[in-house]
Amino acid sequence: MRLTAILRIALHALRINKMRSALTMLGIVIGVAAVIIMIAIGNGASAKVEDQVRSLGSNIILILSGSALSGGAKGGSGSQPTIFEEDATALSKEASLIQAAAPTLRGSGQVIFGNANWSTTFYGTTPDYLEVREWNVIEGRAFEAFEVQGAAKVALIGQTVAKNLFGDTSPLDQIIRIRKTPLTVIGVLDRKGQSMMGQDQDDIVLMPISTARNRVLGATQARSKSVGSIMVKVRPNEDMAAAEAELRTLLRQRHRLQPEQDDDFFVRNLSEILEAQEAASKVMAMLLAAVASVSLLVGGIGIMNIMLVSVTERTREIGLRMAVGAKRQDILAQFLIEAVTLSLIGGLIGILLGIGGAFLVGALAEWPTRLSSMAIVLAIGFSATVGVFFGFYPAKKASQLLPIEALRYE
Repeated sequence: MRLTAILRIALHALRINKMRSALTMLGIVIGVAAVIIMIAIGNGASAKVEDQVRSLGSNIILILSGSALSGGAKGGSGSQPTIFEEDATALSKEASLIQAAAPTLRGSGQVIFGNANWSTTFYGTTPDYLEVREWNVIEGRAFEAFEVQGAAKVALIGQTVAKNLFGDTSPLDQIIRIRKTPLTVIGVLDRKGQSMMGQDQDDIVLMPISTARNRVLGATQARSKSVGSIMVKVRPNEDMAAAEAELRTLLRQRHRLQPEQDDDFFVRNLSEILEAQEAASKVMAMLLAAVASVSLLVGGIGIMNIMLVSVTERTREIGLRMAVGAKRQDILAQFLIEAVTLSLIGGLIGILLGIGGAFLVGALAEWPTRLSSMAIVLAIGFSATVGVFFGFYPAKKASQLLPIEALRYE
């Protein structure tokens, strides 16, 4: 019997039992749709982590002040001022693996413009901060080294601050006040979005570190050269561990620490932390896809069960067809084609529902989703495999019926 005739007979059998065929496909539809949606959600999570990694900058090491010891109790990092502006300068000039180092002083308060005000975080730093963070100024300019030396009353503001204080008008050359200190806005930073901890990176004001120390933070800071942290950018393609070891050695020498003494500072390799979080998000995506794949297995078992019932109900038909000349391989091919057709149609419907479901989840949950063409191809291939695998046993059973026994079946 020709393949086209077998295909026509198989499709006719499926059309006769439309409701049964639809219910049989339902497991495959749900399985394929679930796999596509879960992979899209997982890929979206990975993409979100990648965006946050890029927003922080690449190859960054963070140096924090040490902890104070009082009555045997240790304070947290930063409780004792142990790192200084000069340390950042030394790292930039003397460490061969370091591209730039930016000291920072952090504070918070109300920033005021006219009748508008906004509570924000401000940082006193150097021009190297923008290089370390790979942060562009999209309007205006960055402050210069001479403005750091002269404690100039200038500031860069993030997108969130600009929106809340100025709306749609340009903030350039406008005067804002932080802790009663007037600052001229000379630039607006590019958008960074949320950090790994969910903080708005655009809710920020940057100013020269000397301005923050001498004019904004007050007399206590003005008498000290200590800083809250130093952000270090390692040169491209250099080993992060080697760079970390080099800066530890240099800082220990500068702080005159003996070999038996612990570091009086803390080092955080942000790249390692972010890589671990990215790997975790990929593992989660694979786990979600694996869980969703279980429904494909359930759908395949459903196909096998329905096909076995179909073989039982159509025993006399099989016997009649074999009596008039149909071969065993013709019967095998017919039932196998029915199973594969159910799987493929269910797979195609599942793909459409999966694509629509991924966009719906992204819109309703405000969660980034990223469709994968490979996932769609795998879904089609897997659905066809399910049809062959779970359809083979019922088809084999049908082809092995004896014509005489089949014709006498009631």
